[in-house]
Amino acid sequence: MIEELVRWAAVAWAVFLGAHLVLNGRWWAWLLPSLMPPPLFVLVPCALAGAAWATGDLVAAVVAGATLILGARQSGLHPGALVRRPRGTPGETAVRVVSWNTQHWCQTKEADPFYAFLRELDADVYLLQEYHNDVFDGTYRLIDDEARLRAEFPGHEVVIARGLVTLSRLPVVATVETAARRVLRVDLRLPGGPDRVLSTFNVHIPVQLRLINPLRAEFYRAVRQRAGDRKREYAGLRRDVSDCPNPALIAGDFNTTPAVGDVRHIAALGVDAVPLTGRFHPVSWQARAGMRWWRLDWVLSTAGARVHSYRFRDPRGLSDHCVQEVSVSLADPDAPAPSPTRHDREAPHDALPLSGKHRPEGQ
Repeated sequence: MIEELVRWAAVAWAVFLGAHLVLNGRWWAWLLPSLMPPPLFVLVPCALAGAAWATGDLVAAVVAGATLILGARQSGLHPGALVRRPRGTPGETAVRVVSWNTQHWCQTKEADPFYAFLRELDADVYLLQEYHNDVFDGTYRLIDDEARLRAEFPGHEVVIARGLVTLSRLPVVATVETAARRVLRVDLRLPGGPDRVLSTFNVHIPVQLRLINPLRAEFYRAVRQRAGDRKREYAGLRRDVSDCPNPALIAGDFNTTPAVGDVRHIAALGVDAVPLTGRFHPVSWQARAGMRWWRLDWVLSTAGARVHSYRFRDPRGLSDHCVQEVSVSLADPDAPAPSPTRHDREAPHDALPLSGKHRPEGQ
């Protein structure tokens, strides 16, 4: 009896995995199953293989082993990250960049600790998302905290648009219009000369669903609409990065885990910095809940931009997203460009009106 249950469980998991590999990123409704914790793509077949071994069921063991091999890349696990390989010495021209989803910009917390934490990060460049307040009905309300931002960061230039904020100690060369509507591109001049320009892409891809009753048709209409929004955002971002003539750093909240089909669009943008974390299972979301199963936040670089270090920092209860911190410099123009790993493979912006008008949720 137990042997049959183990075998049927292995077959059921194989069917699910097959559907996931075929439908993920191709059918809008599969956005929901793909939200499962990515490590389950390794943990479930390992558990099934152990059960099959205990019951002596060779067929179930083979099926479990096959699903482990086929699903491992969905898990978000990085064995190679345990052997950290620094990408050169940062040197004096390297700058520190932090990217952080602020979770509605201190809407449910005191502003003073929030700003004190931002100052403590002491970054040369801040790429901040969710510069808005949640209305808790699937929309958000834009805010105007620009005066305080400028007062708290007098040594930084401030660029605000589309619910995103970029702060920079470095000179801002330009803010550049993007095809992606949830992206803020700001070009910065790095130390070393007037031609040393780094383009920063501050990214916030829309979340897959609205937190409403899943028994209502509106829930699924929203998922389908968000799937279309995400597809357009990724297509626009890919064009934006491809058309960018400068080395680029692309960072932010992509609302995409390694198990979501949209991860293939992330891999096309640049080199993932995650091996530099030295983490077997790098995660960035649900930092406060003690359920760190998901990585939603990413840092990528294109040719000419060298990321020397990358780590996730605890947000100290101020957000459900960890802070991403990287050290980056520009490579010598004569140096060969880094190649992606197997897994990773000019009109000014007008800031959005800072009004109380409700906008579609972009979390």
